[in-house]
Amino acid sequence: MAQRFGGRYSPGAQDMPQPKGAPVHPLETRVKWITLAAIPFLIGAFWQDPTGLVTDLAAFGIVVLGGLLTREGLQAEAAYDARRTARRPAWPRKLMGGVLTGLGLAVGAWAPGAMAGAALIGVAGLALHYLAFGPDPMRDKGMEGIDSFQQDRVARFVAEGEGYLNAMQDAILRSGDTRLQARIAVFAETARELFRRVEEDPGDLASARRYLGVYLMGARDATVKFAEFYAQTGDTRARADYEALLSDLEGNFAARTRSLIEGGRTDFDIEMQVLRERLAREGVRPPDAVLEDRRGMELTDLIRETMKSGRKPD
Repeated sequence: MAQRFGGRYSPGAQDMPQPKGAPVHPLETRVKWITLAAIPFLIGAFWQDPTGLVTDLAAFGIVVLGGLLTREGLQAEAAYDARRTARRPAWPRKLMGGVLTGLGLAVGAWAPGAMAGAALIGVAGLALHYLAFGPDPMRDKGMEGIDSFQQDRVARFVAEGEGYLNAMQDAILRSGDTRLQARIAVFAETARELFRRVEEDPGDLASARRYLGVYLMGARDATVKFAEFYAQTGDTRARADYEALLSDLEGNFAARTRSLIEGGRTDFDIEMQVLRERLAREGVRPPDAVLEDRRGMELTDLIRETMKSGRKPD
């Protein structure tokens, strides 16, 4: 079946849902300069003796590998920065990328009797790499008070859900319809909002586990069957039914996310009321006007104002 071209500036593109895409680190474009800096090793290798050939090719390969690790580290840091709660990367890819970059430069600069100079060049390369890309995130963010066992359970469910979303995006490619591909990407972002909410509060897993597993598995199966059928027939009615299914799924996932957020607000209000009752039992009784609804007030401001206006009972 012929595939209609579709792009950002194509007719009707304004009505096409546009996914946000994965977060991009602002320094990611700098990584290409690492590879460009290693090209002289690759070119000069073929005018060397066998030892020089192997040395220069090894230097080029090590520097390129360092650039790849640096890119992965920047991508991991961008994902870390985009979340309110996140674990630190499993291992410091940017640091290892800098070490490999310095090592590659040292290998390329090595010559008999010039070991100290080559080592100095390697250290300078590592230092410049650090100044250009900065350190890796070295601590967890927003994880205080979160049960690590529950967080691991959430991670397993999220990984399963991500697998279903990726399978949906791969399957819809067979349809050859760019609008449906963008529609799947938008739905995937809506589902990932629910993932992020559960990651921030693992206690919500019980309320969302069907969405992370059963519903996404059903959506994947429906997408696979639709893509195969639509690629063969081009049935517009089936396409409309599938788009309606995606709309229903997106609305349900968004509603569940809002429900979890509202539940968190309710828990906060309960904690506020419990704190007020404890202050009252301690003999700190603010005027009636202070006890009016203060939902828009920060908790620390409320405590401060309550303590200032408190008085001992007679």
